[in-house]
Amino acid sequence: MQVLYKSTRGKEEAVTASMAILKGLSEDGGLFVPTEIPKLDVPMDKLAQMSYQETAYEVMKRFLTDFTEEELKNCISRAYDDKFDTKTIAPLHEADGVYFLELYHGATIAFKDMALSILPHLMTTAAKKNNVKNEIVILTATSGDTGKAAMAGFADVPGTKIIVFYPKNGVSPIQEKQMVTQKGNNTYVVGITGNFDDAQTAVKKMFNDQKLEAELDQAGYQFSSANSINIGRLVPQIVYYVYAYASLVREGKIKDGQEINITVPTGNFGNILAAYYAKQMGLPVHKLICASNDNKVLYDFFRTGTYDRKRDFILTTSPSMDILISSNLERLIYRIAGADAKKCAELMQALSAGGEYTITEEMKSQLGDFYGNFCTEEETAATIAGVFKNSHYVIDTHTAVAAGVYDKYVKETGDKLPAVIASTASPYKFTRSVMDALGVDTEGKDDFALADELCILSGVKIPQAVETIRTAPVLHDRVVDAPDMPKAVKEILGIL
Repeated sequence: MQVLYKSTRGKEEAVTASMAILKGLSEDGGLFVPTEIPKLDVPMDKLAQMSYQETAYEVMKRFLTDFTEEELKNCISRAYDDKFDTKTIAPLHEADGVYFLELYHGATIAFKDMALSILPHLMTTAAKKNNVKNEIVILTATSGDTGKAAMAGFADVPGTKIIVFYPKNGVSPIQEKQMVTQKGNNTYVVGITGNFDDAQTAVKKMFNDQKLEAELDQAGYQFSSANSINIGRLVPQIVYYVYAYASLVREGKIKDGQEINITVPTGNFGNILAAYYAKQMGLPVHKLICASNDNKVLYDFFRTGTYDRKRDFILTTSPSMDILISSNLERLIYRIAGADAKKCAELMQALSAGGEYTITEEMKSQLGDFYGNFCTEEETAATIAGVFKNSHYVIDTHTAVAAGVYDKYVKETGDKLPAVIASTASPYKFTRSVMDALGVDTEGKDDFALADELCILSGVKIPQAVETIRTAPVLHDRVVDAPDMPKAVKEILGIL
């Protein structure tokens, strides 16, 4: 069965998986979605015996149907190798009565590595398949993790350049140091005087700028995206939910067919959407628990059916979730609108023009798979302290938001099905916030001194990703205002 991809806003014809990956965003501003969700028709007892790489092939071949077996297996083996500090790639850690799915064992100690390790290989393979002669320029906005993980993936990959925009004062010191020390002759990092939504909006605008597209083409370039708006980011994320379930079966923690709950800390909605797609494939998932921080636009949406970004943007200790425009929600809206691209386009236009939209009661009735809630800063810190006290296990701030929301879900519903919590970043990425939560005096200490203390406290070795940047020189120091982002891109590419 061939799976094709259509725009959520419907003006384009269906395209192949490789073309959807290359384009990143549809020409009408919509996101590519599969025309149907394939079924996961591999027996669970078989999946339970598979390695992460084998599981990845079984899941991804059902979505990326125009890739040959050799092409896909080559992409997978090059992505999930010794860049990860564990052969398991995505291990489960049982603590505090739940299973933490550790998605931070890659090169940049955040879950973005899971997809961004493979995206460059999918993209360069797709370029060859489609006879693309232009150099591919990856243009991406980051709230902290995507940027570094994308650069690590694309650094010195032939035929590509990568330009990352990040909010100058909206990421953790470790996140910023990881980005501004990134090596690679094709990598560029630009801070902006604004927040993540400003950066993301400007990037989307550049993708839809036909005049800019023509200028790039003339200079031998074309844009693509490494953000979770790219379907090549989303499909690899489905894999780890399937792998987690199969691991629980293999370890005898659950029986084949038994339902589980999955909790995901959510900003841009891509990570939880991947879990939703896994459920649509047939994975036995009962509830998808969507965890927000104080920027609780998604919590309000699930409660009321109205998505309203007209609110104060709050800087929190979980900066990768400091987002008011959750791009990937559009894919869910399209699905609950019955694949009505016209309706989806109208709602997205309302969001762009007036800052809000409200779904119909019929659409709202299809959100039963989801539960949404949020954690305040105080609750997040208390969760980090509580999990450490109960299980001597350290979690980062984003994972703590998810664990705190999961506790609220259990109290509210009494549902105690086995639960997997997506642990999206190493605590070493947010050492100051984690140590503050654990009651350690952080005054006057830099993040690397705190990492040393956390190592003693937790007994967990400092990841290589942190050690590497401890003394690395700053290679990128450009900062621009958000409206000047297109000018910065042209300067970098030498087409002014």
